[in-house]
Amino acid sequence: MAGKSVRAGLAAALGAACAMLVVLPSAAQAAPAAADPHADTLAALKTFQAAAGPGAGVHAGDATNSWSLSVGTGTINTNAPVQPNEHYRIGSQTKTFTAATVLQLVDEGKVSLDAPIEKYLPGVVAGNGYDGNAITVRHLLHHTSGVAVYEPFSTPPARNPDGTYSLEALVREGLKRPPASAPGTAFLYSNTNYLILGMLVEKTTGMPVHKAVTNRIITPLGLTRTVFPAPGDHSLPTPAVRGYHGVRIGGVSFWSRVLDYDPSVFSSAGAMISTEEDLTKFYQALIGGKIVSPAALAEMEKTAGAEFGGTGYGLGLLRRDLPCGGSAWGHNGMVPGYYTQTMVTADGRHVSVVTNAHLATNAPVAQMDKVVTTALCENR
Repeated sequence: MAGKSVRAGLAAALGAACAMLVVLPSAAQAAPAAADPHADTLAALKTFQAAAGPGAGVHAGDATNSWSLSVGTGTINTNAPVQPNEHYRIGSQTKTFTAATVLQLVDEGKVSLDAPIEKYLPGVVAGNGYDGNAITVRHLLHHTSGVAVYEPFSTPPARNPDGTYSLEALVREGLKRPPASAPGTAFLYSNTNYLILGMLVEKTTGMPVHKAVTNRIITPLGLTRTVFPAPGDHSLPTPAVRGYHGVRIGGVSFWSRVLDYDPSVFSSAGAMISTEEDLTKFYQALIGGKIVSPAALAEMEKTAGAEFGGTGYGLGLLRRDLPCGGSAWGHNGMVPGYYTQTMVTADGRHVSVVTNAHLATNAPVAQMDKVVTTALCENR
């Protein structure tokens, strides 16, 4: 996740703003009746939020209906339940948008999955033990390239004069770390893979990656509350779930607003903004065959190793095998202020979860997983 990267930076960023965490009542989270079909999901969401940010929300359902629950608050010191149409930074869920864009280019015959990245970006993946002739586009999408882990928020390159970061500089910084393995031999999740893929998209389409993703995916799908911000655009559209840094000491939680940063530091690995509703629509369209060809989707669903609670990682897609049977597909993300996940199944079940803090330590991964699997399995 683009934000698995930020733990060191987050601890230093805690500020003076603080509040004791209180689970706030709202119409969306009224005490469930005995027969409430969402009672188990609500219980899982409360457990998650108690270990996560000031607020948490889930938007879930099946092929015909959706419902939402919220606990806590999207803005500290207020009663503002998280809503499914509110904007937040989605972190590494951006990677699925980037991967889908690359697979569209594969469908168009402009990129080959098994061609070396050197063919498209001569001289970019080179030196320090790297050989762009040995690393394929598939390796980068699959996180099997051997490229070492890079945390761009913790160790950003020099900024441009306007305060933004270039993909080229981010990739150079990432490749300063020697290879972790030979290409194609091991799974290792690294943001640098998707920063290189951002460069591939730019080179192949002739436009900045944020415009390519917008023109090819966001606009055609009518994702009106999804944004791939241009470098220099720090804004978070309204309505918004506010993001916080925080720590928990006993029953007291201390929160500080995320300090401003330029999203280009994450770029094609984690810069995007969306909502629970829009992310659901995107992943349903992708798994439903509306974004890439059936052949390309089949390639995306060929999995290697995985982490972060998943059971397999394809080409920009995390697979989760469900306790009630079958599998769900999607991605998760962590960036300063947010921890998110969206998963969908082939039969139309879906879940999108957000909390508005990424804790410096002890991220509630298991609790997030419980919300996801409970929501997807509650009516099975």
